[in-house]
Amino acid sequence: MNVLTKFTPVAAALLLSLGTMTGAQAEITSDNLSVSGFIDMSYLSIDVDGAGSTHDSGIDQVELNFGYDFGNKLTATVDVEYQNAAEGVDVEQAFISYAISDNLSIKAGRFLSYSGWETEEPTGLFQYSGTGYAQYFYGYYQQGVSALYSGDKFAVAVSVVNDLAGPQSTDTEHPGIETMVAFMPTENFTVKGFYSVDGDTKMINTWAAYSADALTLAAEYNSSEDTAFAGSEADGFLLMANYAFESFGMTVRYHDYEVEDAVGASFEDASGITFSPSFSVNDNLLMVFEYRMDEINDVDVNYLAVEALITF
Repeated sequence: MNVLTKFTPVAAALLLSLGTMTGAQAEITSDNLSVSGFIDMSYLSIDVDGAGSTHDSGIDQVELNFGYDFGNKLTATVDVEYQNAAEGVDVEQAFISYAISDNLSIKAGRFLSYSGWETEEPTGLFQYSGTGYAQYFYGYYQQGVSALYSGDKFAVAVSVVNDLAGPQSTDTEHPGIETMVAFMPTENFTVKGFYSVDGDTKMINTWAAYSADALTLAAEYNSSEDTAFAGSEADGFLLMANYAFESFGMTVRYHDYEVEDAVGASFEDASGITFSPSFSVNDNLLMVFEYRMDEINDVDVNYLAVEALITF
């Protein structure tokens, strides 16, 4: 199987500069190499009741995704990102995948957890912001080995990783385990459940989504132990609806979560409702607008955002 290559001027220039700097002698053919990515920029206003407001704008993230198909069922993926001056350029993902059969594949390296309805990247979100509770209920970028079996109406996956949320971790003495079971009874309906454990840390993430024509509905429930700190317990949920028509879309989301300490006292209690219209200018540029009202530990926080997301 050959991977379709889409060389944009930005990607081509990067590849040319990499080849010049390294003096690489290996032949890279366009039939086997894929390059994609995005540029994410935004304006964000945050108004905290009783504490004033802040206004920020600029580049949120730039990412280039490289995929190479070696043939013989072996592929490699490398994602390079830039977020800000403090973090600079970082290798987000780097892993190899081997297809044992049409249904079973194994990957090894640094990769993103399968868990969670809301994706880590802006290209997978229906609105501008994530709920903010992913740190308590989702896995993150991980280093390890993962196996995925996919059937027509179900899928299972098991990942053995150094740390459920530690992309830099190299300690394999006490690995974390992430398991997934997914059911797709129809082409419109998907249900996924995740159970992850790493020492005393335990996470349960379940979500269901229905998508037909212009409508997408989703619901998610989460619970966890020891994700905020030793002895903590957390639970949370979200409900989301998105309707897209022609070049326009509208997302409404409600989320709620609470984190308690070892004696049951509330450490973080938050809920919020989000309204996010969007407009697709063309195949490459998406404008996303968001108004969000949160209550965090009994404090009202309002957000107003405008995002320009360019994909290639």
